Amino acid sequence: MSTVSVVAPASGLKSRAAKTPDTTVTDPALVKRAVKAAALGNAMEWFDFGVYSYIAVTLGKVFFPSGNPTAQLLSTFGAFAAAFLVRPLGGMVFGPLGDRVGRQKVLAVTMIMMAAGTFAIGLIPSYATIGVGAPILLLVARLVQGFSTGGEYAGASTFIAEYAPDKRRGFLGSWLEFGTLAGYIGGAGLVTVMTALLSADDLTSWGWRIPFLIAGPMGIIGLYLRLKLEETPAFAAEVEKAETHRPKVPLREMITGQWRALLLCVGLVLVFNVTDYMLLSYMPSYLTGQLHYDETHGLLVVLGVMALMMIVQPFAGALTDRVGRRPVIAAGCAGFLLLSVPALLLIREGSLLAVALGMGALGLLLVCFTAAMPSALPALFPTKVRYGSLSIGFNVSVSLFGGTTPLVVTALIGATGNMMMPAYYMMAAAVIGGFAVWRMAESAGRPLPGSAPSVAE
Repeated sequence: MSTVSVVAPASGLKSRAAKTPDTTVTDPALVKRAVKAAALGNAMEWFDFGVYSYIAVTLGKVFFPSGNPTAQLLSTFGAFAAAFLVRPLGGMVFGPLGDRVGRQKVLAVTMIMMAAGTFAIGLIPSYATIGVGAPILLLVARLVQGFSTGGEYAGASTFIAEYAPDKRRGFLGSWLEFGTLAGYIGGAGLVTVMTALLSADDLTSWGWRIPFLIAGPMGIIGLYLRLKLEETPAFAAEVEKAETHRPKVPLREMITGQWRALLLCVGLVLVFNVTDYMLLSYMPSYLTGQLHYDETHGLLVVLGVMALMMIVQPFAGALTDRVGRRPVIAAGCAGFLLLSVPALLLIREGSLLAVALGMGALGLLLVCFTAAMPSALPALFPTKVRYGSLSIGFNVSVSLFGGTTPLVVTALIGATGNMMMPAYYMMAAAVIGGFAVWRMAESAGRPLPGSAPSVAE
């Protein structure tokens, strides 16, 4: 079979993927590099998430005036939450830009900003040294991180989806969330080891800086990998079709022109992120704060659940290629609807075995989403608006529903006194997610909208 290279004459963009008139033939080595580079950015984002969550008490002492420990902790998480407020703004900037100048360039920029924001936190002087300037600088660094994250997940999932052969998109996309879990375990595990090895004074005076400073070398490695990549075949073909002008779609068209797909995206991301933040972010606090469970054991259980999810993740991704995204996501929604209450009752029983079983069950159900969403979400949108529309839908849903999960559930428990609220909240999310799955089209084994069929070399 003769092939010709995909080249965009007016833009200079190119892809080494070969192309026949009707089919794109992908280079396996290039696909692997694309997956690694995309997953590393996600890993770095969640490395910071794990570090910040697990070292929050120490950060409160460093950056906020001494006094009430609860107020310090709330201030620390307030700075953490501020990043969620600017994520939609980042999505509205980086998403359309990615559809105009290319996925690879924008992902390189988001990697630089994420690494710089995280690294900068490790350099900020304490409140005792510069006073109110310390928490202000912390907030600025968090805003930089949040803004860059607004373009990260949608871009990374789009990048992998557009490089992957149609029949392996689920498996390859699942490695994006593998990076998420690896980053969180790495960050949380590092803080746990440091807490065990360092005295409280050493951790407060200098030890807390180490995890954040590690982001510098990680960012350089990630940036190198992303700069070595070529543009995706789908975007290069879109530029080629545009001939003398790069694709340009108004922001309004990315929203109003894709309103149905955006609503499906918001619903799918809602169930994905409510259950994700419930398990990985809220449950450690629920175990210690509401059930008075031993903090160390609670954290180790969560890390164990994430390790289990990492093992299952690639196999579940491959399963979505065989049976489809819809059945796997629907199974996750049905599981959370039917098993959230039994799982939480197990967790509330309090023994280590019961907590592990309850958390493990929720973790395996969550894999239905982490394995399928990176390939299902990009398939909702055509190539010319994929990065922009997905960034907007994803980040709006995360900011409104995912990132607020711990706060909302805590408020519901306080208002009702009902300790089963986490289960009811996950069940409600599962109903919304189930409706979105019912209305979405199956994408497994099929070309992305607006793209030619893609096969492995």
